[in-house]
Amino acid sequence: MQVLRPSIAQAPHNLRSPITAARWNSSAAPAKETAAHTTEAKEISYDELLPKTTSPSLDAYLIDVREPNETEQGMIPSAVNLPLSELPNSLHLGSTDFKAKYGYEKPRKDQEITFYCRSGKRSTTACEIAAQNGYNNLLNYKGSWLEWVSKHSN
Repeated sequence: MQVLRPSIAQAPHNLRSPITAARWNSSAAPAKETAAHTTEAKEISYDELLPKTTSPSLDAYLIDVREPNETEQGMIPSAVNLPLSELPNSLHLGSTDFKAKYGYEKPRKDQEITFYCRSGKRSTTACEIAAQNGYNNLLNYKGSWLEWVSKHSN
């Protein structure tokens, strides 16, 4: 059965981003839609992430996009916090304002950035937002906090 949806022009104004437009107009299954939009970021495994946590580099960021109250339960070593709710606006801040607000240097557009969250959904969205803003060296740790904790509780 084909799902008919109104055109993007009929969508509410706040739902007219390119990603939302594709999702709005698509009749594909949600899993296929998500897969189509994560091509900008390479998914990395726990084993690939581990060396980044034990030997962090100034040329690579590990960014936790959970909200501050969620990070109270812990963060992956060497990670910095930049909540997903603030990510779109933060990428438009100047370097000085970014550092004043978050306490670390603003990532460069070509700098390696690995995003993670609780379960991998928000990190995927963070990768999409960063890609839309010109960042091009993106990694997504989809196992995120839940996988990290399960591997470190044994």
